[in-house]
Amino acid sequence: MKKLILFLILFALAFDGFTQEIERRTYQTNYTKIAPVIDGLMNDACWNLVEWSGNFTQTQPYENKPPTQQTSFKILYDDNNLYVFIRADDTEADKISRILTRRDDFSGDMVEINIDSYYDKQTAFSFTAMASGAKGDEAVSLDGNNWDSSWNPVWTLKTSIDNKGWSAEMSIPLTQLRFGNKEEHVWGIQLMRHIYRDQERSNWQFIPKGSPGMVHLFGELHGIKNIRPKRQVEIMPYMVAKTETFEKEEGNPFANGKSSKITAGVDGKIGLTNDFTLDFTVNPDFGQVEADPSEVNLTAFESYFSEQRPFFVEGKNIYQFRPNNPIVISTIGQDNLFYSRRIGRYPQYYPETVAGEYVKMPEATTILAAFKLSGKTKKGLSIGVLESTTANEKAEIDNNGARRKESVEPLTNYFVARLQQDFNKGETVLGGIFTAVNRDITNPAMNYLHNEAYAGGIDFKHSWKERIYYISATTTFSNVRGDKNAITATQTSSARYYQRPDAKHLSVDSSLTSLSGYGGSLKFGRQGQKKVQFETSVNFKSPGLEFNDIGYMRYSNIIHHGTWVGYYLREPFSIFRNLFVNMNYWMHWNFDGDLLSTNAYLNFNAQFKNKWRINGSMSRQNQSLSTTLLRGGPSIILPGSWDMNLNISTDYSKKVSCFIGVYHRIGDSNLYRNNDFWAELDFRPVNSVSISLAPDFYIGKDELQYLVTTDYKGDPRYIFAQIDQKTLGITFRLDYTLTPDLSIQYYGQPFISSGKYSNYKRITQPHAALLHDRYSIFSSNQLALNTVDGIYDFDEDLDGTTDYSISLPNFNVREFRSNLVVRWEYRRGSTIFFVWSQGRSSSDTNGNFSYRNDMQDLFGTKAHNVFLIKFNYWFSR
Repeated sequence: MKKLILFLILFALAFDGFTQEIERRTYQTNYTKIAPVIDGLMNDACWNLVEWSGNFTQTQPYENKPPTQQTSFKILYDDNNLYVFIRADDTEADKISRILTRRDDFSGDMVEINIDSYYDKQTAFSFTAMASGAKGDEAVSLDGNNWDSSWNPVWTLKTSIDNKGWSAEMSIPLTQLRFGNKEEHVWGIQLMRHIYRDQERSNWQFIPKGSPGMVHLFGELHGIKNIRPKRQVEIMPYMVAKTETFEKEEGNPFANGKSSKITAGVDGKIGLTNDFTLDFTVNPDFGQVEADPSEVNLTAFESYFSEQRPFFVEGKNIYQFRPNNPIVISTIGQDNLFYSRRIGRYPQYYPETVAGEYVKMPEATTILAAFKLSGKTKKGLSIGVLESTTANEKAEIDNNGARRKESVEPLTNYFVARLQQDFNKGETVLGGIFTAVNRDITNPAMNYLHNEAYAGGIDFKHSWKERIYYISATTTFSNVRGDKNAITATQTSSARYYQRPDAKHLSVDSSLTSLSGYGGSLKFGRQGQKKVQFETSVNFKSPGLEFNDIGYMRYSNIIHHGTWVGYYLREPFSIFRNLFVNMNYWMHWNFDGDLLSTNAYLNFNAQFKNKWRINGSMSRQNQSLSTTLLRGGPSIILPGSWDMNLNISTDYSKKVSCFIGVYHRIGDSNLYRNNDFWAELDFRPVNSVSISLAPDFYIGKDELQYLVTTDYKGDPRYIFAQIDQKTLGITFRLDYTLTPDLSIQYYGQPFISSGKYSNYKRITQPHAALLHDRYSIFSSNQLALNTVDGIYDFDEDLDGTTDYSISLPNFNVREFRSNLVVRWEYRRGSTIFFVWSQGRSSSDTNGNFSYRNDMQDLFGTKAHNVFLIKFNYWFSR
């Protein structure tokens, strides 16, 4: 496959093809002394001050063709607002989709205006109107390659529907836009219409499919004169009342069955200058945020969960720095120097107790305050600074009425600074990032944490030939400091395993009080309108690189090379609306020069003319060398494997749609066999209600599941077993939107997982030629189950004496998580949340999977309920 991919790249370079020329459109606006009434009807005489503009061009499914329905618009402005009126004619007005959803759901017929008020040809502000009157808004960056729907400006929208189509009228305050201080402005604009029933999209300014970005190709808005930037000041105090009910635990003074509290805080947004905005929060509360999905993690690596807290979600793109992010499918691409879930995390230490003591742990680390400074200058310099301080969080410990407090998370300051400079309207971008974490550790038991952690990087990207070709590079560095215990823990962590006995250039130095590392990447590729696109890249991370204090990184000590080629057919043909095929390969080495793995991957994605979709993939990993499976032990040779998956989805514009998928993985020498089946059924009985049910069922067998490393006569023993695991999760969602400002959302997920272990074994010759020679299976004479203590006793030398023991590893995990949120925007910018969250959990060690019995046991346990009311009030000037 490697030779085939290289041939396709050379072919693409030799036959460069034709790039479509784009004629830039302009619209002339005018000033109005009398503001229109925003009612969606255009009854105001001021709209006669400007002309209609239309002649939209279809881009989906057919490119550069006339749309099936006509669209036109007008734009006015005054000293405070931009006014937009969009008319969407429809010869089949009874088929207009009026799906009513919460903000930013983007369902149904819609129209949209995108405004590049900086006129930097890189960023824009997007305002979307659904025919139902629902809103959507997004902050656009990276030349249209990133759309951030967490941006929630305050603006006004009204829509109306008649027998000839529908209309949308908007009032967009100038305080929500960013623009320079000059006499006359030219802004970039784009208007879009989406017809839901046909999945047809048309644009005012034609932009070819697959263009490498779009903001730089926008049309232009002329005629805005003598407006002055508005200083934005928004203050939003809030109050939260919360009551919890849970199971009462006899003798535990902290588990009396009920607790209540009232908290308050404030969020705000201040325009410091025309270019820069300060967002801040004091004592924030995120009680309305949905809980993370349940999972069972049997690996040595931390799970990654997406950020859902509004303060950290909004504008997050400016703080992103992914030093090793190739298009090639690879786990190396998850790295990020800033992972906001570190801020306000669950405490990292649990106090040691004696019999009879009870502990009250904080639910999360308190965020005392946080602020974000962000903006972009007229010369193309983007700046993002984030600063946050979290409390010295303490657990309360009770010993027969005598209580003490112990620190479980130190007072910590988090700092992130991100800079990016655009040159030549974004064709060249040079940027950098610096992060810092400083902890005030007062509890010696937490000396395994770093006192200080610093990381940074520089990134560069240059594109040419109408941004079709690009080259990019990054460098990263890190330095962590702390007690000897902290640096030793860093050296021996799962990201690097310095203690591996066969590591040629690594060893643990327990005297160190600091550790440094570096990394980098180089990429070259082609994107845009071409049928053939590609990227080839190399990435590396030194063994000492560590930025998990404020970032996310699974592996260090790795060198990665990969190449990706994709073939795109964007125009409808035969039975297809579009078809994409891509293939890639990648290879990993460590800094010893050991080849860790070689991989190949083939993927396709197609949409049929009936609007159904199908996609699938197949990948191959050849025999590999794992330096992590023995968790600090020697490397081990693993057989190769095949992975396959297939997904099919129906037309989502119908009242009933569904999605089904299957994943299959099989290891050579029958090392493992995993199957995953998933589906989703979506039902919309009326425009205001949507219901979805999504089950996922996993069945897996793995011959080498790590259990523990123990000692036998001074030698390490790496104990493994075969695991048979079954996991079922069912996600249910119900959305009921009464009005664009009042909605009810429910989320519920029962989750059950079981794992049963057998064929206990120890690793003997990890580099043996045959798999079965790499381990020795314990006989029944060497293994005995102690049912009283729930442990396995091992008698390796059969002398009748227990040599080592492990706890019974079988497991049953049962969890239920649900969240009911009523959201009411009772006045512009001000909201009341009513929240009911429920959690249930139970566990066992029999390892048997029984859907009926597990569900009965789960819902037979006492629920932990949280009832919350959150009230905020928006002030602005």
